[in-house]
Amino acid sequence: MYLADNGTVDHFLPKTVHPQLAYEWSNFRLASGRVNSSKGNLIGILDPFHIQDDWFYLDIPTCLLRPNPALDNALRNQIANTINTLRLNQDDNYVQERCNILMDFARADVSLGFLERRYPFLAKEVNRHGFDQPYLRTLFKI
Repeated sequence: MYLADNGTVDHFLPKTVHPQLAYEWSNFRLASGRVNSSKGNLIGILDPFHIQDDWFYLDIPTCLLRPNPALDNALRNQIANTINTLRLNQDDNYVQERCNILMDFARADVSLGFLERRYPFLAKEVNRHGFDQPYLRTLFKI
């Protein structure tokens, strides 16, 4: 997993709520510092160990995350809550980073192989949309 900022260890179930899990490996998650700060001691977000490949969609060219509309309403609500709690769309740094990487791909500054290795979610979304580099250049007006 590639993290743009320094990774931190998150207690997925907060140690303030579940002190018995404070030193359990099964409760540790690698997270970016910003994600870990946004999550804090909150519960009710999706566990990254259980997220399925098709749960999150990327709206291109806005670079905003969305729940897959084909999922049931309860799961879509959990996904939306996770996106909002972790500020994955509200934090302009996250959104701009996603857009910058896609624009680098559109300009052929990075390859699809690079996306697949470093940003597999973005690569999957480019493929799901069926967007090639010339089309992405048009979308991003570059």
